[in-house]
Amino acid sequence: MTGDGWITVAVIVGMVVVMAANLAGPDLVLIAGVTILLLAGIIEPADAFIGFSNPAVITIAALFVVAAGVKETGGLDLAGRVVLGRPRSLAGGQLRMMFPVAALSAFLNNTPVVAMFVPLVTSWARRCHFSVSLMLLPLSYASILGGTCTLIGTSTNLVVAGLAKEWDPSIEFGIFEIAVLGIPALAVGVMFIVVTSQWLLKDRRGALQELGRAREYTIAMRVEKGSPVIGDSIEEAGLRSLRGVYLYEIERAGRVLAAVPPTTVLREGDRLHFTGVVDSVVDLRKQRIVPDTDQVDKITAQRDRMLVEAVIGAHSSLSGQTVRQSRFRTIYDAAILAVHRQGVRVTETKVGDIRLQPGDVLLIESHPGFAAARARDPNFALIAEVEDSAPPRHDRAWIAAVVLFLMVLVNATGVLNLMTASLSAAAMMLLTRCLTGEQARRSVDWTVLIAIAAAFGIAVALQKSGAADVIASRIIDFAAPFGSVGVLVALYTITAVLAGLVTTKASAALMFPIAATAAQAQGIGLLPISYMTMIAAATAFSTPIGFQTNLMVYGPGGYKYTDFMRLGLPLQTLVGIVTVTIIAAAWL
Repeated sequence: MTGDGWITVAVIVGMVVVMAANLAGPDLVLIAGVTILLLAGIIEPADAFIGFSNPAVITIAALFVVAAGVKETGGLDLAGRVVLGRPRSLAGGQLRMMFPVAALSAFLNNTPVVAMFVPLVTSWARRCHFSVSLMLLPLSYASILGGTCTLIGTSTNLVVAGLAKEWDPSIEFGIFEIAVLGIPALAVGVMFIVVTSQWLLKDRRGALQELGRAREYTIAMRVEKGSPVIGDSIEEAGLRSLRGVYLYEIERAGRVLAAVPPTTVLREGDRLHFTGVVDSVVDLRKQRIVPDTDQVDKITAQRDRMLVEAVIGAHSSLSGQTVRQSRFRTIYDAAILAVHRQGVRVTETKVGDIRLQPGDVLLIESHPGFAAARARDPNFALIAEVEDSAPPRHDRAWIAAVVLFLMVLVNATGVLNLMTASLSAAAMMLLTRCLTGEQARRSVDWTVLIAIAAAFGIAVALQKSGAADVIASRIIDFAAPFGSVGVLVALYTITAVLAGLVTTKASAALMFPIAATAAQAQGIGLLPISYMTMIAAATAFSTPIGFQTNLMVYGPGGYKYTDFMRLGLPLQTLVGIVTVTIIAAAWL
């Protein structure tokens, strides 16, 4: 190996160690690696930043916006509530949950799908008396498996497709071609999870079940016209199993129904009195159960409103006044929904009658710019937005669904390439106001895009320095006694192990040049080796750091690292066997 090759290998080994030890994020590590290779003269500036102009990176950015459009209209939440139902067994519940999640993940980025389903599945599991820990890890795995069924299912697939296009510009990837590997992997994976998870996973208490020390409020909510809970009993609507919140009475037509039984049927206009943490208010708004106080109906009508928490300062002019006397609504165009004071919730019947004190934590409904505009206001010691608290735009859910369907259709039929179709769909989401420009900007995960773009530079260095050729020849020498299948198994295993250590996208970028070189030497086509790399890199089941959705369920499910090993490692092995077998039968 040349000196450039050894430097490239050393840089990659260093990056793997740093990422595996979680000392820095993949974006910073990969940018640092590209910078070192650039300083060493192994790659030119044009090579170092070639990823930033790659269609795959632009496509991923556009798909973030498309997924956000579906999420902001409440489409994911509505789909989940329709299909989950009330299963009679754990296995039936897992099947009801995993197949819809996998289907959505085939066309949307996994992250927003799992983000929407975690609270939904948590409350649903409790309502059905299932262990939450037996549902959330299968939820993550289902989203990963679903992402292997289409080219746009996960950004890892698009990274490999982009690298393959750089390697051979004549290669073409259809949106559904990878399904020949993804659907069997999905079917086998789901069956394995259903059969074994109740023995391989333990019943654990998650972070969402430990909310006793969180700030609690007493708040009134109203069942809005068109709410999906109208006609359901309290139990059927899931209001008895929401995380960290308790429904203690209902006002209906001037009557107060105290200690309401779970069989009470909800009606439009019911005023529901809850006590609980702020996250529960966010969950309720997604079901068109909206805040209903003597303040909120009088603020300026505006669709884009969100929740904010603000602490009253020691020398605030609001101190000593009631909410009504402070003219808070008029001055700030915002409504105080509830007040939390020194570890206890304030329970006056009317919010307007609460006398404010320094240190009070206010739960406020306001316009999106409230926190930024009032950051230096001396009346508030601290202001923070409540994450994901904007009410979904339910009236535009059908538009988002149509845009998503058309995006898939025009690409699958060859009318538009994937990048153009994705950019057009993102533009339509904005033009039809399925989401705002600010929401679109926030939806793009820039750390992911930077990491992916930088990974292209690393891949070029592996190829130019000759390191990919040498490593590929070593793998071939080791696996030669077992033929082409042995080479596939060796490449798949190395890629899968790396994915668990350094994330899926980094693994795909590092291994593709090596896999492509080895495949070329063995007479294996670039298309099957690309698909194999996609599956091997994307199915990182055995560690919580390999795939972002694994981290998202890690805390809520109360999991330990060993849980991922117990269920994920045999699942990863099984998917690998299925993938290599199909490739060997179809392409070799």
